[in-house]
Amino acid sequence: MIRNNRKIRIILLIIALIFFLSVDIIKKISLKDSDIQGNKIEILIPKGSSLVEIADILYNNGLITDKDFFIMWARLSGTEKKLQAGHFYVPENLNSVQLATYLSQAKPAELYVTLIEGWDNYQITEQLSKSLGLNLRIMDSLCTDSAFCASFGINKPDLIGYLLPNTYAFNKGLSESEVLSILVNRTLSIFDRDSVKQAMDELNYSRDQILTLASIVEGEAIFDDERATIAAVYLNRLKKGMRLQADPTIQFIIDGPPRRLLYKDLEIDSPYNTYRYYGLPPGPINNPGIKSILATIFAEKVKYLYFVARGDGRHTFSNTLKEHNQAKLAFDKIRREVRRQR
Repeated sequence: MIRNNRKIRIILLIIALIFFLSVDIIKKISLKDSDIQGNKIEILIPKGSSLVEIADILYNNGLITDKDFFIMWARLSGTEKKLQAGHFYVPENLNSVQLATYLSQAKPAELYVTLIEGWDNYQITEQLSKSLGLNLRIMDSLCTDSAFCASFGINKPDLIGYLLPNTYAFNKGLSESEVLSILVNRTLSIFDRDSVKQAMDELNYSRDQILTLASIVEGEAIFDDERATIAAVYLNRLKKGMRLQADPTIQFIIDGPPRRLLYKDLEIDSPYNTYRYYGLPPGPINNPGIKSILATIFAEKVKYLYFVARGDGRHTFSNTLKEHNQAKLAFDKIRREVRRQR
């Protein structure tokens, strides 16, 4: 009887020890919101880092004191496979177990950058270099590197037209080439859609021709609901063998910021001068946004051949030269009235 009581007490003691040890382990493993508050240390885990290299980074930043235990736990718990590369802001008060859990769940730090539709390559690379702390000279060099262009299947000497403007969330620590690749691949992905391929087959236009025309549409359109109509006018003119006579192509070849064009500007001898030369210019004149690209691919089915500004950002579209000249007279009257009031 006494022996049985002793065995029962030993069993109860073991159960109690297991219970308290389990509670202690759970406390060490669990990651509460309060654990990730307070001071954080920024670390960079490069791409391709091994678990040993990650442990070295954590140790060198004072986040762990025992590299071997961190490595062992990460392997036993399976968190090794969930560790990612990138910049992280890591709470400095976590133990090794909590730290492994945190890093297996944390998302790399991101920086948001907004690139405006119609910007040229320099405007885009300047914004990227400022926002992401990258080398502007390297980025500009890559944009005119024919080998870098060819790596995307772009048979051109530069990337203008292929750096898709948008608001991006970039992981910190990306290189200049990685950032540009994201923009280019986003542009290329537009042309992978089956509906886009079918529409381009019907138009019989190449990807570069679409981007060239879309860049002109981008330079003309202010309101989204006019983009597909403006694209249709240019496509109709090209089909009829008419010159595009697109003002944005003139703005592209004159120095300085956009201004009111003069008659002498229309006489500049350049393949980009669509007042002198027929067909599309040699390439895009800016980096068009996705709305202008899709508006060009899926242009409206209209017969308009002309359009002129109305004075409020919108345009008047016409089928005939007579209608167009009347619309021009109306706009000139508005412009004269504005000048008189000034």
